[in-house]
Amino acid sequence: MDTQMIHNEKGKINIVLHEQHKKTNNNRATYLLKSNDELKLIDEQFSSFIGLHHFKEIIKEIYATKLMNKKREQMGLTMNKQVLHMIFKGNPGTGKTTIARELATVLYKLNILSKGHFIEAERADLVGEYIGQTAQKTRNIVQKSLGGVLFVDEAYALARGGHKDFGREAIDTLVKQMEDFHNEFILILAGYPAEMDHFLLQNPGLKSRFPFHIPFHDYNLNQLIEIAIKIASEREYELSEKAIWKLKNHLRNETYHKPRHFANARYVRNIIEKSIRMQAIRLLHVRDCSMKDLVQLTEEDLELENAH
Repeated sequence: MDTQMIHNEKGKINIVLHEQHKKTNNNRATYLLKSNDELKLIDEQFSSFIGLHHFKEIIKEIYATKLMNKKREQMGLTMNKQVLHMIFKGNPGTGKTTIARELATVLYKLNILSKGHFIEAERADLVGEYIGQTAQKTRNIVQKSLGGVLFVDEAYALARGGHKDFGREAIDTLVKQMEDFHNEFILILAGYPAEMDHFLLQNPGLKSRFPFHIPFHDYNLNQLIEIAIKIASEREYELSEKAIWKLKNHLRNETYHKPRHFANARYVRNIIEKSIRMQAIRLLHVRDCSMKDLVQLTEEDLELENAH
């Protein structure tokens, strides 16, 4: 074997392997480059989502496990196949559906999902009206989801109809499909925290089938303001300083006297969209609109009394 000894700056000896080992080193460099690129992809895809750092770390864990499984397989070791079904628990407007949709795209780009499509379903899509229809409807939805993500929002609605309701059949069919196709799709059950906890308590066999239980917390005041500025910016508007001050005072009061199921980012989005319409009404009376006029949302444009 052709080798060469060289000394590094600290006087330690490195062995440089030539000829047949060049290919191995090149493969390792490519492997490291690819893994770094894909970790960067995860950061970029989820960087725009406010308050979800913990979720980004979970995706990195999933990706790292996939890479190590591949290396284990190459060395003749047992692969630890990942089951990636998830529970999302959070109030409205905390990003559950948006993140689930983005997850499908990212896991496809990371070669973890074969298709990366996203299917959203609710009780009516899974539960039939007569015996036998529910199982078939549920199986059909799962078949369409293979290679992607099946997202069932307000999953606890499946168990609300009592013992004679076909919702229980949908749950049982989902469990069977999870076993039959456990590495071929990702099932995400989502809903409000208290209702999801009760749902899982009433169906003890379900909880252990979902390795990832991910909380989506309500946004704090600063995060809500950041979201408002971001939503406006995406539409090429900006909030004046007085508008931000007015909105912050309003949101401070809303988050302090927070009603159950406060709509978080959705609530803020509705405020910004309403303010855009109010700005349009205001500018109807301005003969020559400047660029600043068209871009800036003022405190006058923020109608907050009937915000919802």
